[in-house]
Amino acid sequence: MATRMTRLLSDSRTALFTMLGIQAVIWSVQVLNWLDDYGLSREFGLRSEQLGDLPEMFTSPFLHFSWEHIEANSWPLFVLGFLAAVRGMQKFLLASLVIMVSGGLTVWLLESSNTVTAGASGMVYGYLGYVVLRGLLDRKVLDAVVGVVVAVLYSSLLIGVLPVAQGVSWLGHLGGLIGGLAAAVLLRNRTPGPVAPAPASASASAPNSPGTALLKQLDDLGI
Repeated sequence: MATRMTRLLSDSRTALFTMLGIQAVIWSVQVLNWLDDYGLSREFGLRSEQLGDLPEMFTSPFLHFSWEHIEANSWPLFVLGFLAAVRGMQKFLLASLVIMVSGGLTVWLLESSNTVTAGASGMVYGYLGYVVLRGLLDRKVLDAVVGVVVAVLYSSLLIGVLPVAQGVSWLGHLGGLIGGLAAAVLLRNRTPGPVAPAPASASASAPNSPGTALLKQLDDLGI
């Protein structure tokens, strides 16, 4: 149990510093962008239907069009990104890549011609979908509870995947959400395959092992 708790604390610390670093980058870029009259957003934002702009799907999440824009995205990005990263950086990075590609391709394929899209909101929706569905698929009580709480607290965000607000990239939101759900499925914990039966002498002593029973209970709790 001590080992599991130590690992959880270590992963939480790594996730915290990761999200603080991402926030530092986004806000530093925002200052430069503001000084440049948001020229960075116009130059490195994602333009639909232009093949040469496809790489901008990896830069547009770090750019915004106003202080209000970045303020609206920062807090949910930090919270949901932390929850997405707390179970391991490798899965977090892969999930982030899937979300970027899914959201970027959705905008590039379906957004109005020559529209420039930028902002971290697609990542917010992606992490939302990833955290909620991961909790259900991994069958860990702790992750499932976190997923349910997140779904309740952020359910109002789902209106953002509908074309109801002027000047908001609902396609980016929808593509990000789809990417997050896909990442949860692709990166879910796989059920171990069947284990060959142990010799009779070993299996006879297994039920009497309190350590084995304790580890199984902790695993079932998602700790």
